[in-house]
Amino acid sequence: MAHVVAIANQKGGVGKTTTAVNLAASLAVAEQRVLLVDLDPQGNASSGVGHPPRGTEIGTYQVILDETPIREALMDTDLPSLQLVGSSPHLAASEIELIDVEDRSYRLRNALAPIRDDYDFIIVDCPPSLGLLTINALSAADMVVVPLQCEYYALEGLSQLVDTIDRVRGSLNADVSIHGVLLTMFDRRNNLANEVAAEVKRHFPVYETVIPRNVRLAEAPSHGKPVILYDASSRGSYGYLNLAREILDALPEAAA
Repeated sequence: MAHVVAIANQKGGVGKTTTAVNLAASLAVAEQRVLLVDLDPQGNASSGVGHPPRGTEIGTYQVILDETPIREALMDTDLPSLQLVGSSPHLAASEIELIDVEDRSYRLRNALAPIRDDYDFIIVDCPPSLGLLTINALSAADMVVVPLQCEYYALEGLSQLVDTIDRVRGSLNADVSIHGVLLTMFDRRNNLANEVAAEVKRHFPVYETVIPRNVRLAEAPSHGKPVILYDASSRGSYGYLNLAREILDALPEAAA
C-alpha cells in the first residue's frame, strides 16, 4: 500500500511545489511507482510535469467535489513510473463548495483508497494555506514533508503547521505526523540561515539532505520538466535524489 506524503507549508515561496515535483520524480527514477496529486489551485505541480491546467480535463476538483473516480483523472508523464492527478482553476472555489458537505475532510482519502495498492508513493502538493484542501491532504497522509526556507519568520509558520497537524491527528487521522523538515534554498554562507537551521533541528526532525539554491532547479518548471529530466547533473537534481534515498532508507521495510 502506498505511503501518502503531504508536502505542506502554509507559507508560500519555500520550495513546496518544487519539492513535490522533484521528490516525486526522484522516487520514480528510483523505481518506485509514484502518483503526484496537485491539490494547489495554482496548478504549478501539474505544469512542472508537463500538464499545465486548462480547466477542461478531469482533475482534483472533480475527484474531490464530484467524487469522480480517481482512475479517470490519471495522466501519464515523461517518466514511466510517475503519474499525475492535475489541478484545475476551479479548485480555488472548492473550499467554499465543501463547507456543507458532511465528509468534507475525507474526500481525498476516500478518493485515494481504491488505488493505494497501485503505487508505492502518493505525493500530494498542498496549497500554501491551512484550509480545507490542506486538511484533506493531512487526513489522507501518513507522512508530512515540510519544506522550509531558513529565514526570520520560518519557525512561526512551522509552529502553526504543527498545531494543525496535531489537531488533525487528534480528530481526523491518528497516523499522520511530520516525517521531516527539508531545508530549501539553503546558503551555508548566510549566518541567519545557519542560526534558523540550528533552531529548527532543536525542535523538529530535519532531513540530512539540504536543497541548495540552484539555477537549473529554478529553470526546470518553465520547461515543464522535473530537474532530473532538465539537467540531471545539477546540484538541485542531486539534492532531490538524495532526499528520495534518505526517505526510502528510513522506511520500516528498508530496515526489515
